Amino acid sequence: MTRYRIVQEHALYFVTFSVVEWLPVFVAEAACCIVTDSFNFCHEHKHLRVNAYVIMPTHLHAILFDENFDTDRLQQTLADLRKYTGRHLTEYCASRMPACFTNTLRDAAGKDRQHQFWQADIHPEAIYTQVFWRQKLDYTHDNPCRKGLVREAPHWRFSSAAYWLKGSESDVILTPVEW
Repeated sequence: MTRYRIVQEHALYFVTFSVVEWLPVFVAEAACCIVTDSFNFCHEHKHLRVNAYVIMPTHLHAILFDENFDTDRLQQTLADLRKYTGRHLTEYCASRMPACFTNTLRDAAGKDRQHQFWQADIHPEAIYTQVFWRQKLDYTHDNPCRKGLVREAPHWRFSSAAYWLKGSESDVILTPVEW
């Protein structure tokens, strides 16, 4: 049993979705938009709230919660989100990426499916203090800088950094957290 899981005692979580074998799928706008559009759909129809996020070439980080702090519904929403995005991103890879990407997704699949896009664990970390929230927020926003992709966090488009640091528009509907 994994040490990290979503539990009733906590409502706010830092999660990571990683592509199998760390394939660099999120190098084009279209792939990133599958995720951002899905976050927004889940906001409108499944009560998901995104506090912060970043989409990196091989993975994404997000701080998420259910609008009513319903952790059972949050778990189901995240499962639905991963299933939906995984299917559409697999189709994206088949049509726009080298064949080796599709082969890798096929090879990663279990016996019950044809492809697997996301690694199995989302490594949810409960956020229960403002200090820990700030640590995860900064980690999320600084990720593109640490990887040498941009010099300043707000310059990375598929991130909430510009929204939180400069008040700019975001591709994802964001919800603040009050402490």
